[in-house]
Amino acid sequence: MVESFFPDNLEKALELRQKKEIRPIAGGTDLMVRWRRPAGILPAFSGDMLFTKNIAEMNILQKKDTCLYIGANTTLAQLIEWKWTPRLLRLALLEMAAPAVRNVGTIAGNICNASPAGDTLPPLYALDAVVCLQGAAGIRELPVSSFITGPGRTVLKRDELLIGIKLFFPAPDNDMVFYKKVAVRRAAAIAKISLAMRSSKKNGYVKTIAVAIGAVGPTVVRLPEIERLAEGKAVLNAELLKTIYGEYDKFIQPIDDVRSTADYRRQTARNLLHHVYDNCIKWN
Repeated sequence: MVESFFPDNLEKALELRQKKEIRPIAGGTDLMVRWRRPAGILPAFSGDMLFTKNIAEMNILQKKDTCLYIGANTTLAQLIEWKWTPRLLRLALLEMAAPAVRNVGTIAGNICNASPAGDTLPPLYALDAVVCLQGAAGIRELPVSSFITGPGRTVLKRDELLIGIKLFFPAPDNDMVFYKKVAVRRAAAIAKISLAMRSSKKNGYVKTIAVAIGAVGPTVVRLPEIERLAEGKAVLNAELLKTIYGEYDKFIQPIDDVRSTADYRRQTARNLLHHVYDNCIKWN
């Protein structure tokens, strides 16, 4: 028989994680779909469930100095309304799911679901997001790119909880951001491919570029070493751009599935890359 637990603080929750094989659940918008059964029948959860919504330590949403801290229970709707949410992330949230889902679903759930097509993941990769994990050994922090290891796979340990996400106040107002989600419709659809980009210039020279592409590989594709090829340049000439696009081609390895074909995803990724790098050059 499946049991449900509703701890009211983090200490109790972590005790349960140490003692039992138990699955954390916040909004449940991914898990309820994954384990759904016909109408009127409870979901087919295979083990005990740990509901996190009553844990105050996971409901924090604050800006402190240059750090934004997003508690794991923060809903997508809360982030849309929060004035400190980076524009790049808000653009993705506005095209994610439907209002009813955004009122319940959490950003931590989208991260832990670890789908290559996860809507928040390309912006979080481009924003250098850090996940905060707490377990018996204490707190550890990892880049989101190190936390997710493949479709549905993360490095979260059996006794840990993802308690929050840190963003180090990226993208000042004069930075350029770009987000594009390609799907069968504007919202309430899983991405065929998505791309998030942020960039900045100083005195006419490219200062930073961050580009993250979703649904073209086992994890989100971001190539910091390739981004650095453009940094410090006033103009990206044809030879440099050919090198940059060629390097991306090595890592863009999409698959055929019910939503799209590999060929479509590959060509769309190339088109979007040409668009964002061209905008990085032309933007003043």
